[in-house]
Amino acid sequence: EFSSVCLPLSLSLSIQLSSPHVGQEPPYTAQQSPVMSSPVALTSSSADPAVTDNDLSKCPSGGLCSRLPADCIICTFHHNCSYGRPTNVTCRAKAGVQCVVRDQPQQNFSLTLDCRFCWQLDPSQYRCSNSTSCMTVSCPRRRYNASCEVLEHVHCLGKRVFQKRLFCNWTGGYKWSTALALSIALGGFGADRFYLGQWREGLGKLFSFGGLGIWTLIDVLLIGVGYVGPADGSLYI
Repeated sequence: EFSSVCLPLSLSLSIQLSSPHVGQEPPYTAQQSPVMSSPVALTSSSADPAVTDNDLSKCPSGGLCSRLPADCIICTFHHNCSYGRPTNVTCRAKAGVQCVVRDQPQQNFSLTLDCRFCWQLDPSQYRCSNSTSCMTVSCPRRRYNASCEVLEHVHCLGKRVFQKRLFCNWTGGYKWSTALALSIALGGFGADRFYLGQWREGLGKLFSFGGLGIWTLIDVLLIGVGYVGPADGSLYI
């Protein structure tokens, strides 16, 4: 009688132990949360910081939201936009800044801008520092590390202050007045072209007597307006 009871119990126990779900925790079901479809970067922290006294002069009260400088608003940029294409970003005015959209006061608004990082902007849209130790007489041309800042009304992705390597404004020592004088006085012999380092053109003028005078007159005009310069690409003094 004892064995008849134990056999079903042992069989039942072995069946339960062999089951793959016994002794395991139930599968964890994560709570569903909104998934961000694209990387998003905020220009500032999520809390709305109040504008400083220096920024108050840049933030007109009651003006258009789309005309506010970048220091007056906080925008959410989507980095998966197509480069150079217009894209819409959601912005909000900082605390203490009042603006309107279609004559209605608004705190949140949409802004349209071209999809590009700040360092990819046109040079006319940012200011860079000048180097005081840049070699102005150098060949090949040298570069220097400049600190650049985006203009206040230009909006872009990434940091508004960035580093960029720029060419030095340099000269190889060639004088525009000397080149023009040689072109007028001895242009028929190619002296101007020889002076600028353009040996092939100089030989061509020398053996053609300045293209029978026509080439000489053309070079006087081209050097006079600065179209023809040194062969190494440098600037006139």
